[in-house]
Amino acid sequence: MPDQHEKAEADITSHDKNPLEIVHELLKDSVDDLKLDENIYHILKKPIRMLEVSIPVRMDNGDIHNYTGYRSQHLDIFGPTKGGIRFHPDVNTDEVKALSIWMSLKSAILNLPLGGGKGGVIVDPAELSDRELEELSRTYIRKLTPVIGPQKDIPAPDVNTNPRVMGWMMDEYDQLRGYNIPGMLTGKPLILGGSEGRLAATGRGVMLMVREAAKVLDMDLSQSTVALQGFGNVGSMTAKYLHELDVNVIGITDASGGITNENGIDIPELLDFLAEGNSLADYDKAEPLTNEELFKLPVDIFIPAAMENQITKDTAPHIQAKIVAEAANGPTTPEGNKILEEKDVFIIPDILCNAGGVTVSYFEWVQNEMNFYWKEEAINEKLEERMVEGFNNVLDMRNKENIRMRKAAYMVGVKHIVKALKARGWIKGEDLSQ
Repeated sequence: MPDQHEKAEADITSHDKNPLEIVHELLKDSVDDLKLDENIYHILKKPIRMLEVSIPVRMDNGDIHNYTGYRSQHLDIFGPTKGGIRFHPDVNTDEVKALSIWMSLKSAILNLPLGGGKGGVIVDPAELSDRELEELSRTYIRKLTPVIGPQKDIPAPDVNTNPRVMGWMMDEYDQLRGYNIPGMLTGKPLILGGSEGRLAATGRGVMLMVREAAKVLDMDLSQSTVALQGFGNVGSMTAKYLHELDVNVIGITDASGGITNENGIDIPELLDFLAEGNSLADYDKAEPLTNEELFKLPVDIFIPAAMENQITKDTAPHIQAKIVAEAANGPTTPEGNKILEEKDVFIIPDILCNAGGVTVSYFEWVQNEMNFYWKEEAINEKLEERMVEGFNNVLDMRNKENIRMRKAAYMVGVKHIVKALKARGWIKGEDLSQ
């Protein structure tokens, strides 16, 4: 029988292109469109470091299970690499490399002094007890200790990880180092140096990007409808903030199932219902909805907030929305993207749309380094300023070059990185450092 490592590596062939192939194509196109030296593509297509670690965990029954973990560090010319850690059965090397490249581009678009990093463990955390999960988390971070730290590489939560897991990881790192180093990761509990606004940052950022896109399209959000695929932290916070803008959320799906109500779902009530331990599919004030049906809903805004490769050549033709806001990483395949663009859908690409998380993670790291902490109102103001500036930079590139938002976002990110490469002397040419 294949082990989890072999299965995860094999699973990447289930799509026409895996995430790394997709990001390579987009990087190559951006380098060509910017009329840059091809060597820049060869620099950017690989992470500077890719680590694979074994993580032996003693299970509650006494057996030892050896999990496989990864950490990809893509680019460190601006500062430490930065990115989340996901616990998921489908984690694989190409996914982690691609995600670290996307993190570099997000930071570049928002002018953050960070490079891209990403990590993951091939595991289904739902199958672990609390003790097993804690041992896995501590052992993983222990294996990464030589290559991470506040000036090297700064992890954060991602799929199936959260502030509790970050607390375990921080504690393990501090015990190994012998003193408190809160800036070694972000997304921590507030009591341990976490930032106000961090948990909701990605969802708030998605809301801000939808708001700005609506302005471009002259849409009245109070008269608009939205469907969300995925209702974890990002999806639920996105729904919360869109609901506060009077956007009508009429369809939601997650791993448990889905719900729809053409008159609108009461998001605050739903969040309270889920906080009591219930599942989305059990909510009885809406009709059942399958994931397939979600793509066919007649909505103004469609938000994929789940996993990669959801909007494909099979699902994209059914989307009727004017705006697709990519809250997830890599939710749209090249074939799906082409179909949406042919339908003139305004796509807010993932490397812009979901950059709120890394932005407030950056704020958390800054606060840790200063040992001085800001109020949530200040965090939200700084987040909005960064996100809107990033959106406008991408929109300006789109309008200047008469291209789509995805290509514009990649071109803005690559151009920013190239300025630093030239300033460091890696690439010859005009000084673009200013």
